[in-house]
Amino acid sequence: MHRYVRIVTFLIVGGFALRATAAAEPFPRVRAVVKPDDQIAFEVDGVERLRYHHGLQHVRPFWYPLLGPAGRGVTAMTHPHDPHGHGHHTSVWIAHHKVNELGFWNDLSHTRIVHERIERLEDGADDASVTTRNGWLTAEGKKLVTEQRTTRYRPLPDGESIIEIELTFTATEGDVTFGKTSFGFLGVRVDKMMGVNDGGGTIRNAESGVNEKGVFWKSARWVDYAGRVAPETVNGITLMDHPSNPRHPSYYHVRDDGWMGTSFCLYEPYVLKKGESLTLRHALYVHGDRTAQQIESAWEAFAKR
Repeated sequence: MHRYVRIVTFLIVGGFALRATAAAEPFPRVRAVVKPDDQIAFEVDGVERLRYHHGLQHVRPFWYPLLGPAGRGVTAMTHPHDPHGHGHHTSVWIAHHKVNELGFWNDLSHTRIVHERIERLEDGADDASVTTRNGWLTAEGKKLVTEQRTTRYRPLPDGESIIEIELTFTATEGDVTFGKTSFGFLGVRVDKMMGVNDGGGTIRNAESGVNEKGVFWKSARWVDYAGRVAPETVNGITLMDHPSNPRHPSYYHVRDDGWMGTSFCLYEPYVLKKGESLTLRHALYVHGDRTAQQIESAWEAFAKR
């Protein structure tokens, strides 16, 4: 009987202490919340806007869904007319076509980008972030590259957002060559109805190029894909290259069928000697019906960070 009374008193006092501590700190508006099945949700005022998948059942981690201002997804899983052949198009993802002559872009080589651990989770009034560590493995399970990946979700007015993705590749096991290719590192598959071919969407870049003919394999500070996510509503997603990146401004591989990606090694490979690192910063600006000048202003804000 006495033991029971002491326990109840301790819990009540502890509860008061926790309540007082919570009241002293602002409740974070933006949160990165760990979910079941190896997923992390980015929430704004309790509403999920983005989800990150890193389970070992996947060939590589990816982000899906990503909601735009209309509350609908602006990305898609795979090609709408070739879902089997483009199963590696998982909304927003990181990969590279040739690493030490092994393919990490599609799913044919049995290589894998494997999540190793979550290193840091941060919530806040203005943004939330998660930092993870990944290993790029051969089909036999030998690691070639260690990758640190930080995803930072930053809500903007009018339901828009900026998702900043920072990648650091380190040659921890030996020399690494990222081979010459137009595929890699960051890929985006937009929603079917945002595509030029299927929905009458529009591609633009910072150099005034329009659609695949004017944007394909061109260098620019940013490339934007915008189209209808509802009958009368246009949303878009801009893929941005940070000025601190090597080889800035990036080249882009962009198609009218609804996909865009950076081409870091379009014209030449990139070599890391053992122990060396490569850091790349990109952002996805998820927006409503915006002009090129408004997109440029969003890039300028990203470039200053």
